[in-house]
Amino acid sequence: MEIKDSRIDAGKAFDWGKTSEEYAKFRDIYPEVFYQKIVDRELCVKGQKVLDLGTGTGVLPRNMYRFGASWTGTDISPEQIEQAKRLSEEAGMKIDYQAVPTEDVDYPDGSFDVITACQCFWYFDHEKVMPKLARLLKPEGKLVILYMAWLPFEDEIAGKSEELVLKYSPKWSGAGETRHPIWIPDVAYEYFDMEEHEEYDVPVPFTKESWHGRMRACRGVGASLSGEELAKWDEEHRKLLETIAPEQFDVKHYAAIAVLKRKLG
Repeated sequence: MEIKDSRIDAGKAFDWGKTSEEYAKFRDIYPEVFYQKIVDRELCVKGQKVLDLGTGTGVLPRNMYRFGASWTGTDISPEQIEQAKRLSEEAGMKIDYQAVPTEDVDYPDGSFDVITACQCFWYFDHEKVMPKLARLLKPEGKLVILYMAWLPFEDEIAGKSEELVLKYSPKWSGAGETRHPIWIPDVAYEYFDMEEHEEYDVPVPFTKESWHGRMRACRGVGASLSGEELAKWDEEHRKLLETIAPEQFDVKHYAAIAVLKRKLG
C-alpha cells in the first residue's frame, strides 16, 4: 500500500510492502532492555490483553509473547502482516493479526488493558485516533509509545550511512536524530494523562550484512526508492561499509518509552 503524508518526507510516497522481506529479516533488533523496561512497569504481561498498533512484522508481540499477555497486532501493510503471521506461526505463537490502518481499527469498547505503538506513532491521524484508543482501553488502561533510533552525530557508521540515504532521499525526515522525549500531540492530553517517560542509551550489535539490511529496510531506502535507485544505493552502501566498518560492531542508539494513562470520566 503506497502512503503519502505531507508530514513525512515532504510527501514522498513510500510502501512498506516493498521492503517487508528485509524488514522481517533485519528489523528485529531491539535489545533485551527495551522489552524489560515495559515489563518492569507491569505492562504487556500475563492476564493482560494488548493491542499493538503499526505492528509491522510483529516484532513487539513476538518478542514479548513469553511474558504471557494475549496479543493482537494491526498494520496498514498487508505484506507486513503476512510476514508477521509467518514468523509467529513458525515460532508456535498464537497472535491475532489484522491488516488495517490504525484509523480504521474497530474493537468493542474496553477491549484492551494496554495499547502499544512502537516506531509508528507519528504516522497516525491523532485527532481521529486518540479518542478511539481511549475508548478501546479499559478504565485503568495504558497507552505505551516506544521508539529507538541511531545517533548519527555520535556514531560514525550511523552518520555516514545516513548521509548516503539523504543522497538518494534528500527529503527523508528520519535523519538527524538526537535524544529527546517522544513527541505527544496536544490532542492526546484530552483523553490521556502522561504517567511517565524515559530516554536511555543502548548499543545495538550488527554485522556489515545486518546493518546493510537494516538500512535498506528503512523508509528512505527500500520503501521509497525506485529499483534503479535502490541498486545504486545498495552498491554504494556496501562499498562504504567496506571502508569504515569492521565485520562486527555496535551502533549507538537511544531508546524512549512514554506511558499514558486513560483519563477517567
